[in-house]
Amino acid sequence: MIGTRKSDGKLPATVITGFLGAGKTSMIRHLLKTANGRRLALIINEFGDLGVDAEVLKSCGIEGCAEGDVVELANGCICCTVADDFVPTMEALLARPEPPDHIVIETSGLALPKPLIKAFNWPEIRTRVTVDGVIAVIDGEAVAAGRFASDPAAVEAERRADQTLDHDSPLEELFEDQLACADLVVLNKTDLLDERTLARVCAELGGRLRREVKLIRAAHGAIDASVLLGLDAAAESDLDARPSHHDGAGDHDHDDFTSFTVYFDEVSAPEPLIARLKAAAAAHDILRIKGFVAVAGKDMRLVVQGVGARFSHYYDRDWGAEEPRASRLVVIGETGLDQAAVTTAIVG
Repeated sequence: MIGTRKSDGKLPATVITGFLGAGKTSMIRHLLKTANGRRLALIINEFGDLGVDAEVLKSCGIEGCAEGDVVELANGCICCTVADDFVPTMEALLARPEPPDHIVIETSGLALPKPLIKAFNWPEIRTRVTVDGVIAVIDGEAVAAGRFASDPAAVEAERRADQTLDHDSPLEELFEDQLACADLVVLNKTDLLDERTLARVCAELGGRLRREVKLIRAAHGAIDASVLLGLDAAAESDLDARPSHHDGAGDHDHDDFTSFTVYFDEVSAPEPLIARLKAAAAAHDILRIKGFVAVAGKDMRLVVQGVGARFSHYYDRDWGAEEPRASRLVVIGETGLDQAAVTTAIVG
């Protein structure tokens, strides 16, 4: 049976990590569809002030996925707000008259997984919950394009401009930390790669993983709950085996990244907006754009998801009777992103 409790009676929790746009939310949707009657509680943490992923999951319409089972933590990175947000949320779930059978935690794409795993040793929850496994979702197409590999020429140019620079890029560190903490790595979006490229990416990732960590392939996050849940890793008990760039560094912040929300009226059609978003992402090196858009003449809300220059959009549900038909998109990038220029480029 998937997601069964360990012999010590602790409630299993699965942490799903991965960079922006890797496909974590798509994976959770498929997990819900294949849960086979298990009661799952979801904790969704996002970087930014608009909870897009939680909204998408709340409106998924999947049997067994009630709105009350989706808890959103939008007050900052979950690994930085353990005492204020994460621990109280876990305590509330455990105090329910009918607790869940399994807790699934989706971190933001900018979260360091190891501090979150450490939080399971807090006195309030360590005797009641265990980390069944840490799953890292990887964007196969991005890795194939070298998006997470350091560019030696660019690093050298930055070093010449700033003599204090002596570290890897923030994105590279996040990527490596997510891989180093994982019990299972899912190489997603393999349908976008040819066999030769796929073999190269698998070999590259395999060389970065701990010996006991498995690498599996997926398209559209379609991995059944029977594979994702029940790893029985007790990850909180072997933290020393999960190295991090931030070990011994104390608390960290996210000064390397910034996010803001762009608000605008309804658009006449999706296509011109998507074209503007692609142009803005390329011109300003935007990491992620996601949110909801009102389209003239359409009763349904348009969901927009973009990573780099790749965008997707679909209608998910009708606008609510008391819900304002207003478009809003979260933009995430590295510090220094020109909010005014990006807003102008998006709104047109």
